[in-house]
Amino acid sequence: MPAARRIQGARPEALFQPPPERQPLAARMRPRNLDEFVGQEHLVGERGPLRRSVGRGHLSSLLLWGPPGTGKTSLARLLAAEIGAHFTSLSAVMSGVAEVRATIADAQERLNLHGTRSILFLDEIHRFNKAQQDALLPHVEDGTVTLVGATTENPYFEVNAALLSRMRVWRLEPLADEDVATVVRRALEDGDRGLAGPLGPDGGVALSEAAFEHLVSLAGGDARAALNVLEGATALAESEEMRDAAGHVSPRLEDVEAAAQQRVLAYDRAGDGHYDTVSAFIKSLRGNDPDAALYWLAAMIAAGEDPKFIARRLIISASEDVGNADPRALQVAVAAGQALDWIGLPEAQYALAQATTYIATAPKSNRSGSAYWAAVSDVEASGALPVPLHLRNAPHRRMQQHGIGVGYRYSHDYEGADIDQQYLPDAIVARRYYLPTDQGYEATIAARMAARAEARAAAKAAGRTPKSHIPGPEIKKGAGGGIMKTREESRRKLAETEKRDASET
Repeated sequence: MPAARRIQGARPEALFQPPPERQPLAARMRPRNLDEFVGQEHLVGERGPLRRSVGRGHLSSLLLWGPPGTGKTSLARLLAAEIGAHFTSLSAVMSGVAEVRATIADAQERLNLHGTRSILFLDEIHRFNKAQQDALLPHVEDGTVTLVGATTENPYFEVNAALLSRMRVWRLEPLADEDVATVVRRALEDGDRGLAGPLGPDGGVALSEAAFEHLVSLAGGDARAALNVLEGATALAESEEMRDAAGHVSPRLEDVEAAAQQRVLAYDRAGDGHYDTVSAFIKSLRGNDPDAALYWLAAMIAAGEDPKFIARRLIISASEDVGNADPRALQVAVAAGQALDWIGLPEAQYALAQATTYIATAPKSNRSGSAYWAAVSDVEASGALPVPLHLRNAPHRRMQQHGIGVGYRYSHDYEGADIDQQYLPDAIVARRYYLPTDQGYEATIAARMAARAEARAAAKAAGRTPKSHIPGPEIKKGAGGGIMKTREESRRKLAETEKRDASET
């Protein structure tokens, strides 16, 4: 018995293949060669790197990353067939290390006895934990198997760096509507596997132009979804004997809508769909495009995104991208979040839409945030610098003997409630962080700051510090204490009276 056979672990069984008449249309219509493969021209087109690679008989370990229905499994099978390699398919959802080890043992035996290369296709590879992924490393490294992984998740976060470094990541994009139309048309016209042959209804299937276009548009770039809806719509039409003059089963637009129930949304709340869509939403807000922002808002709501997440992003954008150019934007965004808490969906969609359009059309300035992060940079570079003595708190008068609190000038005692004095630490006294733009209300802020700077410069040049001509009322320390004392005394007497009345009763 060859040494490879002594490796422990349950042997993976070949995937059960139901008879063709029991297979879904999407399974029957899988491409049989690269020429039938639709989409992903950047990978398997005439000059695509994968097509050129297998054309020379070479295929290295790779990872196919893309949304559902873009052909990851079909492409893996076709690449194996192109180089004449043995193909084994495992699902990370149903398999573990034992199955992987048994597959490796078979690959070692196949290579030793017949010189045949083996491709291990691991679907949903991100479902494997670190230990399971590590079990693949030495066998991918020494070429015992060529690993082809498939994932809908971002592999740079979900796959171990060690395994990722041994694989080439190829990104598959959602199919264009033209590609989905090709797949649907092929299923309608195929006489062997499709709906025009013995596996389809008697007389074949003919879609109206409106139904065809709607089917293609609702697929969202997912060929599998399109074929599943087509099959469902055909079954509905056949059950009602909906046929055209030529005897073809003719699904109507309402049959397609009924089979789909709703538009297929290419969105995953925990995956790339989530991050890509919210990225488009934020950038549309920042880019002053209310129409695009509303579209992405609607897409997130329809896909079941947490509305509180959306409200948080609106609040962040109101400060990060609008800032002081329109301070009301933050108020509107916070109010939308509060409205969501009060009334929930679906009614809160109005508040979210109002905040979205307000922020998208508001003047923009990121100077508040930029100023803050510049200050953070100084804090990180030099630590917490000493507070100037005149700004420090001096609760005891004897602390003033050490210069603490001495020399501070109360701004309200001066004209315009402003006086030129040092507020920054000595080491960065000349630093300026906030530089307002000329956008919206921030232009008013900029003018105010310029006027103050001019007044300070004039006062400094004249050698004077003008006081207010109308001094305000003197505020004594502890003011208001008498009012609070009287209030507490009244409350105490009322409580004693209520207690006495209760005892007499």
